[in-house]
Amino acid sequence: MPVSDTAPALELDGLVFDYGDGQSLRFPGLSLEAGAHCLVLGPSGCGKSTLLHLVTGLLRPLAGTIRVAGTDLGVLRGAALDRFRGRHMGVVFQRLHLLPALSVRDNLLAARYLAGLPRDPARVDTLLERLGVAHRAGARPDALSFGQAQRVAIARALVNAPTLVVCDEPTSNLDDRNAAEVLSLLFEHAGQERATLLVATHDARLRPHFEPLVELHA
Repeated sequence: MPVSDTAPALELDGLVFDYGDGQSLRFPGLSLEAGAHCLVLGPSGCGKSTLLHLVTGLLRPLAGTIRVAGTDLGVLRGAALDRFRGRHMGVVFQRLHLLPALSVRDNLLAARYLAGLPRDPARVDTLLERLGVAHRAGARPDALSFGQAQRVAIARALVNAPTLVVCDEPTSNLDDRNAAEVLSLLFEHAGQERATLLVATHDARLRPHFEPLVELHA
């Protein structure tokens, strides 16, 4: 499905999610232009991960609209939604979810395959080189250090040149030096790909580095 070059990279309007137990969450409206860096900040249990799952189409809202580059996620279903997500969104989960049976390089190639895109091994190799893990291209995820695995996950999130990169708690388990390094990597490489960055965290160290800021409360 084509996306608009002029529409905001992400728009949220009137978003409500129902957990099915009488509890619902209402999220503030948001509009992010291409290349923006936005932080969703709040304590555990406030709905940060729920919001990211809504933005990526892994959950469906009770009400409201989510548009990525002008495309309403509400009109997409099944394989069409999966393909749109694969082509236009990159996701770095708190648990990295690298495919354990595949090498680093094949994890990135698989991301392109699942999105219905050409293999493009040159792009895969370039990203791994930029992120300093090209020497681990043939290794499987369980042979990587945590820092290396995180870099591979960022490379996988960027490999399809997404409109939007979404990260869930990318620094919460890291010391100050490693948190700063991961944040720098995200900014640098999302910037190189002209991707909009949406980060959800309870880590208040990230607050000074982002504009705009969305605060959620438990």
